[in-house]
Formats: sequence, structure tokens, C-alpha cells
Amino acid sequence: MGFDLHDYQTTLMSRVSLSGIGVHSGKPVSIHFSPADPDTGIVFQTSDARGAPVELRALVAEIGATDLCTVLGDPSGVHVATVEHLLAALSALGIDNVLIEIDGSEVPILDGSAAMFVEAFDQAGICQQAVKRRYIRIVKSVRIDSGASWAEFHPYDGTRFEVEIDFESPVIGRQFYAADITSDVFRREISRARTFGFMKDVERLWAAGYALGSSLENTVVIGDDGRVVNMEGLRHSNEFVRHKMLDAMGDLALAGARFIGRFRSYRGGHKLNAAALRRLLSDRSAFEIVETGRRERGRMAEMIAVNAPVYAPWMI
Repeated sequence: MGFDLHDYQTTLMSRVSLSGIGVHSGKPVSIHFSPADPDTGIVFQTSDARGAPVELRALVAEIGATDLCTVLGDPSGVHVATVEHLLAALSALGIDNVLIEIDGSEVPILDGSAAMFVEAFDQAGICQQAVKRRYIRIVKSVRIDSGASWAEFHPYDGTRFEVEIDFESPVIGRQFYAADITSDVFRREISRARTFGFMKDVERLWAAGYALGSSLENTVVIGDDGRVVNMEGLRHSNEFVRHKMLDAMGDLALAGARFIGRFRSYRGGHKLNAAALRRLLSDRSAFEIVETGRRERGRMAEMIAVNAPVYAPWMI
């Protein structure tokens, strides 16, 4: 198979931390990643207004909002926002189980990409655990339409993303990017693609309480003249669509397991990604839960269907 197929679950070897600001809240935040037991999944540990601990699992059932970013929990109460870049890195690097302590309500934006998360996880190290990893294998095509936008899943012998965007801005225009996802492909081709925005939208976003921490250090900004404002320019000629793929990877990681299949979208975003994932997981005939079977010498292991894991990510 053309993707990272691993028999066993993984976690971090050691604790690692990052600090920064939230791109929407503008507030400083520290985040700590620690090893976790098999079948824990990705769990955010935060606190409520009284300081009582609260856990939020990185599952589609926890999605509370999808306006400009993906939010887990109650947007008017305990929540963690802008989780998509972090989840994309965890998924692409094959990290199944981790406890994430966060002292704010938004994951730090860092440089606007997933690159610094990848560096942190490399620093911590990744270790194999003694429990089989489960995958969600697409067995039937599923599609969702929203106006001119659409997204769909198809059976595929690997994990593939095909993302197309279409903006009136001449510096973006219509861009298409496709890739069979492996950890190496993610590191090299996707992880450094940054979030982007338009100067003309800034005042409106500020008035709505968004983008308060946005700057040229963490966002590719397109000026009123239609040009990229950032002095360094773009990291890729099609950095915009690569970042949209990064976002999609993070949003779909909320399935609770990596999927074996092909995801396609046109003019997508967090809301459409979440809706597509819900549509897929609400149709039990469209997917099955599998893990690697026995290997014969010189042959690739087959994937066999298994009973659902305890945390049942598709229970939405």
C-alpha cells in the first residue's frame, strides 16, 4: 500500500511543550504533550472557569463550531479552538495516543503551519505500543454538497487527499493539489504551508472577535492590491491549496482513526470537512474498522475487519 501502514499504536516517548498565541484570541497559551496508554486516543486536558479539570476528546462528536477554525467543546463555555494544524501533524506522523494539557482555549498558531508541531514530536520521539492500530477503511463512496462546494470519500488502496480551491483573488485563483499521504510526504510537502487571509477582511474579523493574534509572522496576508504582503513571499507556489489540504487532514483526524480511502473536496473548509465526516460515519455501510492481519514471508499484510474500538469514534 502507498501509505504508512503500521501494525501497532504509537505514543510519544517523552513530554514536550510549546508556547505561543492564539491566532483568533490573541492570548498567550502553553501546550504540553505527554505519552498516553493504548486506546486513549488524542485527549485535550483543560479546565473550566472554576479551575476544575475538563477533558475533550479529539472526536467528531466533540465539534462545537467550525467558523474559521475547528473548535472542540462548547464555544460559549469550555472549549479548545484551532485544533486542525496540530491534529494534522499527529495524524500524519501516526501518533495515536497523547494527552494534551493546554492552559488556554486555543491551540497556539505558532508560524501558521504544522511544522513546529512536527519538530516538537520529533524532539519527544515516537514509540510503538503493544496494541494493534485500527483504521477506518472506506468501502462505499459518500458525497455531500453545499452550494457550489462539495466533498466526497471513495474506496482507495491507501490514504489520499485531493483538494481544489477557487478564489477570485488573482494571487490564489484555482489551485489543485493531490497526494498519497505518508509521514515523509507530509513533512516535505504539506506541513510548512501556512494559514492565509485577506487584508480587506481584517476589520470585520476583529469586530467579530477573530484574528486578534494574526500577524505576518503566522499568516500569509494578501493585500488590497492582490499581492502577498509577507516579505518572505510564499513557501510553495501553491501554498494556499496545500494549507487547505493540511486543514482537511486535521479535520478528518477527528474520525478517531486514520482512514484508508480517498478524500476529495472542492471549495471546502472546516464546516464542509466536518459535515462530510459526519455523513461518512453516520453510514455504517460506507466503512469498516480494520487492522493488519498475519504477515506471510515476503508478502504485505492484509487488512482484516475487527470489532469496534472502545471509544467508538463514529458514534456521533
